Amino acid sequence: MKKGLLFKTTLSAAIIASLAGCATQPEQEWEADKTYKLTVLHTNDHHGRFWQNKYGEYGMAARKTLIDELRAEIAAEGGSSLLLSGGDINTGVPESDLQDAEPDFKGMSKIGYDAMALGNHEFDNPLDVLMKQKEWANFPMLSANIYDKATGERMFQAYEMFDLQGIKVAVIGLTTEDTAKIGNPEFIGGIDFRDPKEEAKKLIAELEKTENPDLIFAVTHMGHYEDGNRGVNAPGDVALARYLDEGSLDMIVGGHSQEPVCMEAPNVVKKNFKPSDECKPDIQNGTHIVQAYEWGKYVGRADFEFLNGELEMVSYDLIPVNLKKKIKVDGKSQRVLIEDEIAEDSELLEFLRPYQEAGQEQLNVKIAETNGKLEGDRNVVRFQQTNLGRLIATAHMERAQADFAVMNSGGVRDSIEAGEVTYKDVLTVQPFANILTYTDMTGAEVMDYLNVVATKPVDSGAYAQFAGISMTVEGDKVSNVFIGGKQLRLDETYRFTIPSYNAAGGDGYPKVNNHPGHVNTGFVDAEVLKEFLESNSPVDVNRFAPSGEMVYKN
Repeated sequence: MKKGLLFKTTLSAAIIASLAGCATQPEQEWEADKTYKLTVLHTNDHHGRFWQNKYGEYGMAARKTLIDELRAEIAAEGGSSLLLSGGDINTGVPESDLQDAEPDFKGMSKIGYDAMALGNHEFDNPLDVLMKQKEWANFPMLSANIYDKATGERMFQAYEMFDLQGIKVAVIGLTTEDTAKIGNPEFIGGIDFRDPKEEAKKLIAELEKTENPDLIFAVTHMGHYEDGNRGVNAPGDVALARYLDEGSLDMIVGGHSQEPVCMEAPNVVKKNFKPSDECKPDIQNGTHIVQAYEWGKYVGRADFEFLNGELEMVSYDLIPVNLKKKIKVDGKSQRVLIEDEIAEDSELLEFLRPYQEAGQEQLNVKIAETNGKLEGDRNVVRFQQTNLGRLIATAHMERAQADFAVMNSGGVRDSIEAGEVTYKDVLTVQPFANILTYTDMTGAEVMDYLNVVATKPVDSGAYAQFAGISMTVEGDKVSNVFIGGKQLRLDETYRFTIPSYNAAGGDGYPKVNNHPGHVNTGFVDAEVLKEFLESNSPVDVNRFAPSGEMVYKN
């Protein structure tokens, strides 16, 4: 609820009349003592999921049907609505990645998004791709805190104004500062990602003077961290709300942490949220904070009432888009819809179909088979050594004829299930098209490098997977380093591989692409993985299982 702003203080019609002529009131288009209905619909972290998955879940065609129905219902009740996205449209599904997310941005345009925040994955490609995506989108991509280092000017639109039955709504966009660390340094070297909290405060003050908004929403890609406990991540939505004057921001529609923001109590997130569960958004410093998990699995719906300058949330729901659950039927496992099926919009489905079919023959060709799961799940690979992380590192090491390999866990985007492996599986695991690089260093330099890289914390993409090396990690130091089974010698030279993203300083790794011993091989990581799987098929996953090479203390 908006508080503490002079021109937004609730005033009765009588008081307004009595003040007429005594003071100049801001321009107002809404009627006093009339209740207006306002609904915010939202998604985030789409990551290329324009098509339904193999179980018939989510997908943009079903999402359009749902949103069309919600809009019609809202309009029939005399309300107004906005449809917002918390960003990260890019990266995650090969059919989308191979086409620069063209089906995704054009699909969002057909669904009728009103605005989106620029996410960090919007910078996974060269900037000319992002500029092309801006042309595909008929809605604004917002970010107030992204600046051109050369000119000092904002690179993107900072906000958009909406008039909803006379209610003036400002929507500002904000992007995580971590983009400077986790974005591809080759593409963002000329970009300054400034503190979004400071930029928001400055922009809100400007808007109050120039636009006289009745409401201010933020669409962000910063992450929701319980009680502001962000760990190694940049400050997120909770920190943003607490930093601003109380109630100066009415709502934050977020993304980045890819979770349903549902609270059990103040500052306590509801664990194990399931589709159809009740969801109570976070409220921090007078600001509602929402997020709709990921991939279009849900559409968030926040219903508000606006009366005499005050905004009150009436209800909130995360609506599942054809999500299913497993049940046993006659002893066999089946997937059944959790809620009523949402039909796919036929027009959008046919528009998207050629994109889905493009390259399917190439993507679905079997390249290998495995005798077990290669573990790349986010909640595992960012916490411990896994067979898939070590397999990828081994593939890099062998291709470059290196002594050992370092692989950031943030570059491992999915698991590979047991059985047949397709090229699509490979591209899903490694969608970023990083280049395999290697660097020749002295043992003394390697120790300095490992003291930074091997000590990266868990629960971050910087956490490193290794091959060809063993060591003990304690605090911010490594010891007992063995390479190829032999103890590291400070005066010898060693070759190690690292993705080009990290070689350029990504994930906060030491920048080594200017080292005299650095070589960019030109080999794309997914192609290296593909060829390694092909040449080692059938793959014995146990060969790559960790067996105590990395010992972590404290």
